[in-house]
Amino acid sequence: MADAVLQFYQQLARDYHLIYADWTKAIERHGNALDRLIRAHTDGPPLSVLDCSCGIGTQAIGLAKRGYTVHATDLSPAAVERAAQEALRQGVSLTVGVADFRRLESQVSGTFDVVLSCDNSLPHLLTDADLQRAAESMRAKLRDGGLLLVSIRDYDHFVLEKPQATLPQVIDDAEGRRIVFQVWDWAEDGSSYTLTMFILRQVNDSWKTSHYTTAYRALLRHDLTAILEQAGFVDIRWHMPQDTGYYQPIVTAHPV
Repeated sequence: MADAVLQFYQQLARDYHLIYADWTKAIERHGNALDRLIRAHTDGPPLSVLDCSCGIGTQAIGLAKRGYTVHATDLSPAAVERAAQEALRQGVSLTVGVADFRRLESQVSGTFDVVLSCDNSLPHLLTDADLQRAAESMRAKLRDGGLLLVSIRDYDHFVLEKPQATLPQVIDDAEGRRIVFQVWDWAEDGSSYTLTMFILRQVNDSWKTSHYTTAYRALLRHDLTAILEQAGFVDIRWHMPQDTGYYQPIVTAHPV
């Protein structure tokens, strides 16, 4: 898993913001939704947060803006570097590091009030064994009474329809005109799929095409719930987008 996923995010880090119509507004939306959910399960900030799949900082920056003390880590050094640069550009303070969320115990110091992994990062792990390692690793970084928060795609819905692509999104902003879409190639048994993300950018009268490919497990909610239970989590609850305002289902849990 690690090498292929690392390559995907190393290549995508420079262009990741281009998949959003307005990445700065996305930071605000994600930060607001996650802040509300965290406050509903804790005393609210000031709290320490480990974002263990931070990417270029969408959630980490959003929470840092709302008073959380954030340590942001990712498998990709390029993504982590970009997250640090974007935080500085937006005037927020956070710390960063490179870490595999299956090995946080040895790669991240200390414990945290909240550990989160958003944007469908966990389903990069294709086996139960790797998912179990990640769940146990995240649990090890939580303080007593802490909160785990993970978001994934709504695979309970997607496995029924097995969509082959997302609708193209046409964006025209200061970065130029572009078209963004994904193609999903499903395994025969529907348990996983290969995603190819396309970004077409207009350059004068021509178009430049970039594409990035990675694999995901179609991780069902009851399967992730079972893995979290085995890793020592309790009070496992699923929160749907219509209730949270976040664009993906979110699971919250507490360590025993």
